[in-house]
Amino acid sequence: MIDVVLFGLFVATLLGLAAFHRFALHIAVTGLVAVLLVRLGFTEFDLLHHLHHEWRILANLAGLLLGFALLAAHFEHSHLPEKLTEVLPRGRLGAFVLLLLVAGLSAVLDNIAAALIGGSSALALFRRRVHVGYLAAIVAASNAGGAGSVIGDTTTTMMWIEGASPTWLVGASIGAVVAIAFFGFFASGQQHRLQPLQRPDAPPPPVDAARLVIVGAVIVGTVSTNVLLDFPAVGVWAALLLGAPLRRPDWHLLPSAAKGTAFLLCLVLTASMMPVKSLPAASVPTTLALGFVSSIFDNIPLTKLAIEQGGYDWGLLAFAVGYGGSMLWFGSSAGVAIAGVFDEAKSVAKWLRHGWHVPVGYVLGFTALWLVLGWTPRELVRPGRHTAPTPDAPAVVEPR
Repeated sequence: MIDVVLFGLFVATLLGLAAFHRFALHIAVTGLVAVLLVRLGFTEFDLLHHLHHEWRILANLAGLLLGFALLAAHFEHSHLPEKLTEVLPRGRLGAFVLLLLVAGLSAVLDNIAAALIGGSSALALFRRRVHVGYLAAIVAASNAGGAGSVIGDTTTTMMWIEGASPTWLVGASIGAVVAIAFFGFFASGQQHRLQPLQRPDAPPPPVDAARLVIVGAVIVGTVSTNVLLDFPAVGVWAALLLGAPLRRPDWHLLPSAAKGTAFLLCLVLTASMMPVKSLPAASVPTTLALGFVSSIFDNIPLTKLAIEQGGYDWGLLAFAVGYGGSMLWFGSSAGVAIAGVFDEAKSVAKWLRHGWHVPVGYVLGFTALWLVLGWTPRELVRPGRHTAPTPDAPAVVEPR
């Protein structure tokens, strides 16, 4: 009975977020407090022991999310995005190539930054007339591109922190390629019919190489400190602080980023207190379903529940929960970011009607990924637990 109550509170929290997104932080905090009170009052729950177990992932997520906000600003101010638009071909092909650039950026930045860069470019290139179907495609491209990279999405970063090898997740790129080829074809046509691509009237300013050096240092620092210290946030902030004399970070972005970070941490901590033994067993159908669920419920807590449960094919799951949130505007952080710039994106009816190619692309990409790589479940084991991660350990492969 208590398990039902806990899941009921969790679902109520997520439904509240879907209906009242402007009050996201208040709802997330309320949900966390409610779940915590039930845990403390009606179960044998040791909060200090639980926090001792979870503090590392929470601290890493906080450091990475705040650091990536500054990283995205460095990249945007480098003027490289504007320079890239100079080489885009005209016509429908240019709209399609922009989606490819968004996906590529998401693999080395986070998906929120890639979506915002894509949206900003679209404003200039399409004279502020951007089709809702194309906005959905920008979000889907950013989420798909980040699904195969451990620094491309919060969900993949969570898996990486918990012991997933980057080589396990890179296979998600297969699903991303198939999905982008499908929805990109239709979305670029929608945009071209509404407003053909126009290059900016004035030439872009020169690229700021110093900012690009800092971006590269952050990426190298993230990977190296995760391998050496099991704490990638240290590398992010070390690179940002060492680069500060060269180019000052946009510190004024931190208060806004802190609010979003607190919201996500509340969801992650709430998800960590769910009775995962009651969830469906990890399987291909379960993973496929999680992609659809992530379009309604935030993919961060869903990923946390999957990590707690274990036994997933993490590449398949990365694609499912990463890309799946694109099917509705509030299903992913990238979608929420785009909706903050384009008010027309906040209509669920328009998003579904004009962005129909996004869910179809999800099914096609998921199917292609499964057919090519199969189902390979692995257990996540971080350094500091009983055993070390074994990326090459034998795994059960489900016949196709």
